[in-house]
Amino acid sequence: MTRGRFITLEGGEGAGKSTQAKRLAETLRRRGLEVIETREPGGADGAERLRDVLLDAPKEWWDPVGEALLLAAARRNHLQHTIRPALDRGAWVICDRFADSTMAYQGHGHGVPEGTLETLYDVAAGPFGPDLTLILDVPAETGLARAASRGTVNRFEALDRAFHLRVHLGFHDIAAREPERCMLIDALADQDTVASRVLAAVDARIAEWAADADAVDGSQPVVE
Repeated sequence: MTRGRFITLEGGEGAGKSTQAKRLAETLRRRGLEVIETREPGGADGAERLRDVLLDAPKEWWDPVGEALLLAAARRNHLQHTIRPALDRGAWVICDRFADSTMAYQGHGHGVPEGTLETLYDVAAGPFGPDLTLILDVPAETGLARAASRGTVNRFEALDRAFHLRVHLGFHDIAAREPERCMLIDALADQDTVASRVLAAVDARIAEWAADADAVDGSQPVVE
């Protein structure tokens, strides 16, 4: 059985990740794929409990390292109970946030050393990562205004503008450092336009995966 694909959507507050993840999943299902929609923090029973502990707690409860530890524990639970089982049976997994958010928020935003976050990721996930990451890009102020219009504010949305500017730049840094995995998507347009851009990026990567598979298959000797 062919292993499924793991696609993550990233970006700052109000970038539209949840909406675009849902729309992408629906499109892939119409093509006959089994698609699992999930999120971080969360995505499994234990991880959802930790999501509540992290996002709904007073901001003084957790310092940046404490946040990173909670996220690592939630990620391990998520991988064990949702992501890996789905990929192993051939399903595609669409995830609203993953480890890049930890690097952008706790690393670039809060200043947790990159090496610390990489160590936590290695402990939680090992040699595992997304097949494709789509970073939805909107200016920090625009994203915060969109988030505020929802009427609820979590512990991260409540942080100051300077923090969110650092997060925004962090995502750009991640995209620049890993262009083979990350694709930056302009998400300022209406939802339909952004959905078309997301799908075009995914289809381009699917074509690359197919070409790579053909190349591997064509290189195999014929055994008679």
